[in-house]
Amino acid sequence: MGTLAAVLLLAGLLAALAYVLRVAHSLLWVPYRLERRFRRQGIRGPPRRLVVGNGSDWVALLAAAKSTPLPSFHHAVIDRVAPHYRVWPAQYGWPFVFWLGPRPRLVISGPEVAKAVLTDSTGAFNKATTGGTNPQARQLIGEGLVGLSGETWAHHRRVIAPAFNMERVKGWIPEMSSIISSMLDKWEVQGKTRTEFEIDVHKEFHTLGGDVLSCVAFGSSYEEGKRVFQLQEEQIELVILAMRTFYFPGFRFIPTKKNRRRHYLNQEIRNSLRKLIEINGLKCEDSKNLLGLMLSASKTDNGFKMGVEEIIDECKTFYFAGKETTANLLTWATLLLALHKEWQDKARDEVHQVCGKYEHPTAENLSGLKIVNMVLKETLRLYPPASFVNRTTTRDVKLGKLDIPAGTQINLPIIDIHHDVDIWGANAEEFDPSRFADGKSYHLGAYFPFGIGPAICVGQNLAMVEAKLALAMVLQGFAFDVSPSYVHAPMSVMTLQPQYGAQVLVRKI
Repeated sequence: MGTLAAVLLLAGLLAALAYVLRVAHSLLWVPYRLERRFRRQGIRGPPRRLVVGNGSDWVALLAAAKSTPLPSFHHAVIDRVAPHYRVWPAQYGWPFVFWLGPRPRLVISGPEVAKAVLTDSTGAFNKATTGGTNPQARQLIGEGLVGLSGETWAHHRRVIAPAFNMERVKGWIPEMSSIISSMLDKWEVQGKTRTEFEIDVHKEFHTLGGDVLSCVAFGSSYEEGKRVFQLQEEQIELVILAMRTFYFPGFRFIPTKKNRRRHYLNQEIRNSLRKLIEINGLKCEDSKNLLGLMLSASKTDNGFKMGVEEIIDECKTFYFAGKETTANLLTWATLLLALHKEWQDKARDEVHQVCGKYEHPTAENLSGLKIVNMVLKETLRLYPPASFVNRTTTRDVKLGKLDIPAGTQINLPIIDIHHDVDIWGANAEEFDPSRFADGKSYHLGAYFPFGIGPAICVGQNLAMVEAKLALAMVLQGFAFDVSPSYVHAPMSVMTLQPQYGAQVLVRKI
């Protein structure tokens, strides 16, 4: 018996030693080896701390930038939105590397690199899972399309993409017009008692975006989904914290205050979405909206079958991403037109000429709003929804002169490329929608607010049609100026948004 106990003890000690060696190999030896490989190529970055990397350095840069608004309303915003794209290249050059825990994030800018990485068809650059290896950072979108990769991503995309093809999106224009009209009716009421009134369009467009998404994608309403939106807003803060800190395996099971809150929020969101699916499922099954297509896939025996939990994950993704992207695009476009009145006048004249002053834009004449389209494209250039996109190398790859080891997360700084004077000229930081006039084109990797290549945003059509329709209808009936109370403080909180709201002075015309 004593011998058996000794054998078991020895086996336990050997297992523990093996685990410690694996952890040491992963957290200490592998990062050291990769760091040497980068240095041999002249790629440097902020000094890496053992185990934790540069997460705290990154957070400190973001916090310092966020603490002070910009002194005026200008569009040279990278120093505030993504200061590491200015501070670290100034010290270490391009490309540079920083570390989130033991994993390297290689930051490379330039249209050629962006095109090569995002349009690759060999499988060398995998969609980086949102939040990396930290499961706490993936709770916001679950295992939805944005966070998936490989075959599972391909199956989900085949189910979801048809819900957002252009013809189907155009068919939703009457419903979207009705929802936008309801918002503008409330503005009209305010205009009856005051010549000029202040509106925080950031709040207005978030409610609008949630209502449109709920209606056309889920057959629901903003009020039905309101609980989900509220819970997700709190969840965002905890997800960002998780994304920017080192995660030690198993930490999520420790019942800390934040971990308990994360668990509660995740369960409440899933339960709320499950109820929404039950309520709206029957009326959506025969429709061609997003929920209807996913429910049809859940009953398919041939080929891919989408389960209820997978449907919930996709709903989480689209409730967040679908609302945020369009709402922020409309917010920045309105602010830009409020600041640049000459373009506001040009866009309004076009809307009145194409649609008239009182008739809503239709699927037939919406394509005639060229200037409105140019304004939205230039807005997405200056204030893209996401400031970067990541891909992870699945094997050792050559990228130009760079020898990049497997497992490296390649960070493509969208906002830096969109503001690059070598691409856009000396006025790259200025608002100039004429860049996107008919006939003008740019390198494929120079402009990608919705991504490019196989993983381009599946909801791009909906976002652009909704934004075009809403902006045109606002211009039809209202003029607006930047309010004196507006503080220009763009910040990146999953998406690029104004830190203190977007106050504009509105008057009926």
